[in-house]
Amino acid sequence: MSELCVSLLCPARLEEKLLDSLLVFPGISLFTSTPTAAHGMSHERMSAGEQVMGRSFITLVQVLLPAQGKAALLSCLQEQFAGAGLHYWISPVIEAGEIV
Repeated sequence: MSELCVSLLCPARLEEKLLDSLLVFPGISLFTSTPTAAHGMSHERMSAGEQVMGRSFITLVQVLLPAQGKAALLSCLQEQFAGAGLHYWISPVIEAGEIV
């Protein structure tokens, strides 16, 4: 079964809502969240301080899920976060496992 990694850039104000949604979404085996700085974001969504520094402070969430779950996840995110400014990209997972 092929897996995908869905990377999401989430505004800090929506982080808890997004994480809660992912916790109950069927088929997600693992996800991580990390505070990060994003460059090149829309100035309309940035605070004055972020505009001066040229970066937005956001949360990067990376989700592992089976490829067949991609459409359902994107549909769910669209329903719950329409207009919220979430950015995403999807990458194939070449290999994954656990070192024991």
